[in-house]
Amino acid sequence: MNLSIAHLGPPGNYSEQAALFYMDWLAKTTVENVILCPYPSIAQSIKAVAEGQAKLAVVPAENSIEGSVTMTMDAMWQLDNLQISLALVMPIIHVLISCATSLENIQTVYSHPQALAQCQRWLERFLPNVQTVATNSTTEALQSLEADLSAAAISSQRAAKLYHLPILARDINDSPENCTRFWVVSQNSNVESFLTSPTNASHTSLAFSVPANLPGVLAKTLQVFANLGINLSRIESRPTKRSLGEYLFFIDIEANIHQPLMQSALQELLNYTEILKIFGSYNVLPTDAI
Repeated sequence: MNLSIAHLGPPGNYSEQAALFYMDWLAKTTVENVILCPYPSIAQSIKAVAEGQAKLAVVPAENSIEGSVTMTMDAMWQLDNLQISLALVMPIIHVLISCATSLENIQTVYSHPQALAQCQRWLERFLPNVQTVATNSTTEALQSLEADLSAAAISSQRAAKLYHLPILARDINDSPENCTRFWVVSQNSNVESFLTSPTNASHTSLAFSVPANLPGVLAKTLQVFANLGINLSRIESRPTKRSLGEYLFFIDIEANIHQPLMQSALQELLNYTEILKIFGSYNVLPTDAI
């Protein structure tokens, strides 16, 4: 059976690496042929699944240094009929790639906004006067480095090998424990035979908006889980994009949606929310376990 997986391109970035890890995990199943499909943005990768252009997408959801990837959160909220089937946790080790002979010659550093932010302290220490330019991915600027000896890009060691480019500095992320959680996103349950059974899942993700910006409205929703002894591992607000001061909330829960307590919590949650989107239950798999 064929399986197409959308991810952020161009080749060599961390999203593709996570997709390759996922392919290795799928190799233990009955999937006969997996096709990687790079897209220009994270949102387009997720949209490809929503529109049936790809069966799955592997997209970054949260980084241990910089927090949630807002483009992923917004796309999951805006698009319908999507579910999280699995989470992959992958170590992220940034390197500085450049054809310059030394750091003193670098005037511009390119990379994805998340990567630039994850290396902010290193940049301030070793390249305090450079201009940083955000790109759609950590590999977008690599093909132009040979033509500009004053430019550099923050990317991965694997990308440097793929594009045959020299590494000027290694391990430049601000924390040695830097890692990113990727979500495997599918459209519906048709691909469940390839994935971890939801009845054994350890986490549930959902998002909701509230009817009005009133005192205690968020506290009431959170109290639902507290009263039932259900632990939340993440909560984050994002603007609704309707009006200034209006927010929706993303929550990760350490429980399976099929558990009776979770069913009770979700039923009660409907009393306090305007829109409730349940992204599903899934397991979290470290990439070193694949």
